[in-house]
Amino acid sequence: MNTFGLHTFAIAPVWDLARIEPQMDRLKEYGIGLMEIPLLRPEEIDTKRTRAFANHYGVELIPSLGLPRALDVVERPDEALDFLEPAFKVCNEVGAEALGGVTYGTIGKTTGRAPTRKEIDGMCRFLERAAKAAKSRGLRLGIEPCNRYETHLINRGIDATRIIERIGASNIFIHLDTYHMHIEEESFAAGFEAAAPFLGYVHVSEANRGVPGRGMLNWAACMKAIADIGYEGPITLESMNHVDVDIAGGLAVWRPVAEDPRDVIEVGLPFLREEARKAGLTLG
Repeated sequence: MNTFGLHTFAIAPVWDLARIEPQMDRLKEYGIGLMEIPLLRPEEIDTKRTRAFANHYGVELIPSLGLPRALDVVERPDEALDFLEPAFKVCNEVGAEALGGVTYGTIGKTTGRAPTRKEIDGMCRFLERAAKAAKSRGLRLGIEPCNRYETHLINRGIDATRIIERIGASNIFIHLDTYHMHIEEESFAAGFEAAAPFLGYVHVSEANRGVPGRGMLNWAACMKAIADIGYEGPITLESMNHVDVDIAGGLAVWRPVAEDPRDVIEVGLPFLREEARKAGLTLG
């Protein structure tokens, strides 16, 4: 069984328990067993209340982030590592085992050309240090390949695999996202197979970031590819239903992704469970 997760953006623009808690009984009925916390500003997370929330509802937590635009992991890696430390602290305090997302760069920040050797070398040195810092706290560190419009550094599963093989850190995992895969991979089968040795987290997101099943993404092929590699980790719906202003620009989200926001949950979650079932997966 794969833990069925939900990214906060499906129901709220930030980790706001006053807004999230009233929806949890309904989400549990849909089989949600994990909530993803966007760490846009780690200092804003009430970690004590968040841990109590997770214990009460019996859900796992995984924080995620993208580095702020002002940071540069190649030229000023110490500043980026300083930013990650509070995020690692939040992970520990809420009882999470990992930090995912674009931990190697900034969402929406590109050079308009292929990454240089200097950029790749610098990013690898930074990730090696970040992985070591995470390991000292008992954490795993995820790297999420993103499409070419959001980063030029890591776009495909094979790119992430090569980075991890080069670094050699045992606590780095790949965090794939079907939205990005739909743009960058030759096929879902190829992308998931390339990432399989290090795959630790999966975002399932429609091609238009809206209601799963109401876009152009081939869900049957996606779920089959996940099943074929024997992946047993979390599978989390990410929909940009509600997005904080600090990240909306990098994601190029400027209009509603669903005509009725409720459909992301009420239509999207059952759809994903059924598509998974047909592929031989169980989400719960």
